[in-house]
Amino acid sequence: MGSSVVLATAGYDHTIRFWEATSGICYRTLQYADSQVNKLEITADKTLIAAAGNPHIRLYEVNSNNPQPIISYDGHTSNVTSVGFQKDGKWMYSGSEDGTVKIWDLRAPGCQREYESRAAVNTVVLHPNQGELISGDQHGNIRVWDLTANACSCELVPEVGTAVRSLTVAMDGSLVVAANNSGTCYVWRAMRGSYLTTHFEPLHKLRAHQGYVLKCMLSPDVRQLATTSSDRTVKLWNLDGFTLDRTLAGHQRWVWDCVFSVDAAYLVTASSDCTARLWDLSTGDAIRIYSGHHKATTTCALNDSAIEGRDDG
Repeated sequence: MGSSVVLATAGYDHTIRFWEATSGICYRTLQYADSQVNKLEITADKTLIAAAGNPHIRLYEVNSNNPQPIISYDGHTSNVTSVGFQKDGKWMYSGSEDGTVKIWDLRAPGCQREYESRAAVNTVVLHPNQGELISGDQHGNIRVWDLTANACSCELVPEVGTAVRSLTVAMDGSLVVAANNSGTCYVWRAMRGSYLTTHFEPLHKLRAHQGYVLKCMLSPDVRQLATTSSDRTVKLWNLDGFTLDRTLAGHQRWVWDCVFSVDAAYLVTASSDCTARLWDLSTGDAIRIYSGHHKATTTCALNDSAIEGRDDG
């Protein structure tokens, strides 16, 4: 990993911890007094980190000693389960168990847009085209929200009544994967239709885990799919044939979250065992354990990409 790496974890002990990725040293701890932290996301320019809790979203400075959030977003009425940023950092999106998907302008307070899912939203992802949000909810619905038309342009229900836990979109927009509470991942080929809306062509149904799939994530090079589970394992699937490349074992409890390094050589995972781990995917070994949280660690965020216009060594 490069020299400019932002790695953070959070969970049920009401703290956000920043780590030196290679040494495993925690160099900064933020208190998140209101609730547990459900999700973290770092802006592309590595200046801000969003922490989603219940029911607030707080925005903190990454390169600062300021322990206070610089802004709070208070429009949700229940657990915020997803948070993310538009690539230029102009706006933020979120999903919540209150049944809504919201868009927030980072340059102005308040919610700019809201979409009703009619069921608790567990996951929201932004299509790389920056023009569509895709949400998955507790009733098993996947909806595509067309931000230009300001409406739902597509609805998929892979398994009626089985909660969609996690969604991931390939960086090149070619694939969409949904993971659910029955341990299954549904894979679609995403086709560009008329009016730049995405059409979904079923590609594969993957029986990934015996337990819940809590997180699915396509690698940046679109060669592998990572799945984390209540069965305490992380699995890496080869997208060429959907065969199992390797199983990462070591966490002692549920594995809630994962994120790839930008070169897809490493994976960071977060678990109820109070640790996060850094895995070398060439060997399947956990080469670093981040210990410091004293309750379940439910989210990890990593930005190790080179920033345009800056020398990251």
